Amino acid sequence: MEAKKGFRAVSKNLPMSPSKIRPIADHVRRKGYVEAIAILETLPNKGAGYLKKVIQSAAANAMYQDQNLDEESLFVAELLVDGGPSRKTIWPRSRGRADRQIKRSSHISVVLDQKAVK
Repeated sequence: MEAKKGFRAVSKNLPMSPSKIRPIADHVRRKGYVEAIAILETLPNKGAGYLKKVIQSAAANAMYQDQNLDEESLFVAELLVDGGPSRKTIWPRSRGRADRQIKRSSHISVVLDQKAVK
């Protein structure tokens, strides 16, 4: 898959399962920047905070690269939530047994792009 051109931001090794972040990401995909931030601020999920931070970072990259850019003209062109490395630990159980506990992590990639001017 070819990455889109635009303003990027990536956050890696976030201590949360990608399956918990993906439904939140579906709410803001293909939305305007201002609308996406407003949606994420109202959601109570921990993953919404992670997504908001990465999208704001991509917007800051956009403002730095193009000084004449307006926040209203940005939209979330691409939003990927991938699995990161898993940490496997031992979880003690009764009678000397042990279970395996898998702590999952995730990577978030965001590409913001400019809306086409009509």
